[in-house]
Amino acid sequence: MPKLNVEGYGDFEVEEGTRLVLALTDVAHVDQLHACGGQGRCTTCRVKITDGEPTQMTAAEKQTLDARELSGVRLSCQVLCQSDMTIQAISRLEGSGRTDAGGRPDEELQPQPVEWVDK
Repeated sequence: MPKLNVEGYGDFEVEEGTRLVLALTDVAHVDQLHACGGQGRCTTCRVKITDGEPTQMTAAEKQTLDARELSGVRLSCQVLCQSDMTIQAISRLEGSGRTDAGGRPDEELQPQPVEWVDK
């Protein structure tokens, strides 16, 4: 099982293939934002992966990051936990002014069909 180190929260083992956004909320109990419900559109689920960053991303993630001119971050709703990673949770409900984190993302990556591209 991959190990997830969430800075300020601790170390956690997660099921391989779990969406990072769900590992953060369900396992590490981070108040991670995900306003679009894990569709890879809004960028509220941004994280910084400081170690173990995957070399591929979904086409949806790449398109959204490019459109918003964001670099050095990943969308936790579009990352699968497949190996050990160290994460900084940089987009949290606390201090955001939002009333909730967003609708619960599906267990499976969205939007379908998932297309993988090089980072």
